[in-house]
Amino acid sequence: MADRNGASSWAQRIFPALTWLGELRDKRVLRTDVLAGVTVALVLIPQSMAYAQLAGLPAYYGLYASFMPPMIAALFGSSRQLQTGPVAIVSIMTAAALEPLATAGSASFVAYAIMLALMVGLFELALGLLRMGALVNFLAHPVIIGFTNAAAIIIATSQLSKIFGVFADKGDYYFETIWNVVRAAFTDSHWPTVGIAVLAFVIMIGIRRVNPRLPNVLIAVAVTTLIAYYIEFERVEVIKPTQIVNTTVRTVVAEQLSARKQLVTLDRAIAAANNRYVEVRKTLGRDDPKFLDARHQLDSLRLHKERRQKTVKLDQSEIKGLRFHRVKQHGEDSARYYLAGESPTGVTADTHLWRVVQFNDDATLELSGGGAVVGNIPRGLPALKAPTIDFGVVAQLLPAAITIALLGFMEAISIAKAMATRTKQRVDANQELIGQGLGNIVGGLFQSYPVSGSFSRSAVNLGANAVTGFSSVVTSLIVVVVLLWLTPLLYHLPQATLAAVIMMAVVGLVSPGIFKHIWKTQRSDGIVAVITFLLTLALAPHLDYGILIGASMALGLYLLRTMHPRVAVLGRYWDGTLRDAERYQLETCRNISMIRFDGSLYFANTSYFEDKVLERSSQKPELKYVIVDGEGINVIDASGEEMLATMVERLNDIGVTVIFTEFKHQAYGLLKRSGFIDKVGEEHFFRNVEHALRHVWQELGDDHVDTCALNPLRQATRG
Repeated sequence: MADRNGASSWAQRIFPALTWLGELRDKRVLRTDVLAGVTVALVLIPQSMAYAQLAGLPAYYGLYASFMPPMIAALFGSSRQLQTGPVAIVSIMTAAALEPLATAGSASFVAYAIMLALMVGLFELALGLLRMGALVNFLAHPVIIGFTNAAAIIIATSQLSKIFGVFADKGDYYFETIWNVVRAAFTDSHWPTVGIAVLAFVIMIGIRRVNPRLPNVLIAVAVTTLIAYYIEFERVEVIKPTQIVNTTVRTVVAEQLSARKQLVTLDRAIAAANNRYVEVRKTLGRDDPKFLDARHQLDSLRLHKERRQKTVKLDQSEIKGLRFHRVKQHGEDSARYYLAGESPTGVTADTHLWRVVQFNDDATLELSGGGAVVGNIPRGLPALKAPTIDFGVVAQLLPAAITIALLGFMEAISIAKAMATRTKQRVDANQELIGQGLGNIVGGLFQSYPVSGSFSRSAVNLGANAVTGFSSVVTSLIVVVVLLWLTPLLYHLPQATLAAVIMMAVVGLVSPGIFKHIWKTQRSDGIVAVITFLLTLALAPHLDYGILIGASMALGLYLLRTMHPRVAVLGRYWDGTLRDAERYQLETCRNISMIRFDGSLYFANTSYFEDKVLERSSQKPELKYVIVDGEGINVIDASGEEMLATMVERLNDIGVTVIFTEFKHQAYGLLKRSGFIDKVGEEHFFRNVEHALRHVWQELGDDHVDTCALNPLRQATRG
């Protein structure tokens, strides 16, 4: 029987779902989990598409990220109610990590996003297998608060261009991009898009207040999609540059299309030059003239590409800022496009203003005369395919992958623990790392980008009374149904609705009051939270910089605090307890100095402790004994042990004996192993303070007991 139980326990550690699969025999549990899974799926489907676009990916990649990860994370994680999938913060961090490497939405961008999911998963899995779940504690709570609030603002404002239906250039910093969006919104807002967004907000907010149990997001998506379909919200045409009547504009467009081809040629030339550079460095070394020539050629090509990209970006901005009237007369095969205000008299233009939204590789332009919608979603499940690994890109993405993994897991484990408190279940941080890691790895094999535990969907799952992880399996199966049969229904889903969904999802993350609470609790933590918040906003889109600087500050302030812990000279309080004599204005003994060190004794504070002991000792000319109260010392390292030995010798040289008391088992054990106790003498160590005092009084003489300020009987007589 013992063997069977042991094998069962071993199997459950490998496959935690075994702990709850048997419960599904209860029809009530099965029915509840199925309903909970369906309810979560109704929230997940529109949310995941919105988050995919937040990550810079086509909307349907959100569905791919909702296919396998929820199921795998539930089967191999320890939380029964945690819902895994696309989340806002991980999505925007994915976009921030990939934008320097590729254009958002491009094939390279998608490939790097999938590779990033694999990297995040492998890192999480490694941490879980090595039982290093506590590593996430290095991301201090004030850092997370500062980063989360800033990220929520960035996420919400990043959707403004979709809310107003405008195009704006990206700046080097995020605030520049937002300023460009605001300026464009004042002059070029697409009012039907604004109307759709407002309607989506009204529906979601209204339903949430009237009946929170209704799927407000799904209802908003359904209503706005139907409206977009019936009013022909999307108007898109692909045209040739020759259909633009204005000669100057037509010439600029032709130059733009030619420049895009030149960039492709430059990319090939740079790749070839880089290969030559690497080969020459490997075979001839860095001192050979051919190496210098290869490096110069590579740098020149990169500089030429950078300049060309700036020109292309400027021309694109000018072209996309133009508005056209569409004119198609009877008998003409194709429409002509006049600049707004230049339509000739006697012709009838349609009522819509058209704008260039995309330059295609086949030398055509995509124009839009309406609002943006999700568009075509490939029908069918994502193919099982190993991501293409580019080790040069892996090296560049590694810091971002580690940051996303730690931050994503921090969010997931926080949610899981909060729910476990309500459900009276146990959550294993290391097992949850394994579940999240496998979810990302398997997701990456099915074209998913990085995912994590979702607060909002987990709350929906818990609210629907989900009992086991089977609810997440049901959620994944619903996504399968959507991908196989229901994707055509999502074609007319307005982008403005998805933007509204994102804004509604992240608004709860902004909590100004928490900064005030942290400031009151610990001012240094408040400073870390505020600085992390400001740096994350200022340095966006480089979000990892803000959190890394904040984490470094938190660690630095912690070290600073532990470098100067409290060193208290103890005196006898009126109630007989020993307290800080300086703080409570207590009398101390002329021959005995009792000192308590409130902190671990390690390399950064050993000198501080020694200086304080010697300083306090020098203030008593008749001092004979120093009693070190080690109650507050949890850890002593090699530097601390060496300092204690040196301090004992220095005090012995001036006729002062050092006594140790109240040392904890771990600290005492270290001093025993190091030989310190044998060197100083076992007779100088006492179990408690009173034993140490009695020994010292005996050594000093019986008459000293009556005059010593540390005598509790003397204090009682005074009281």
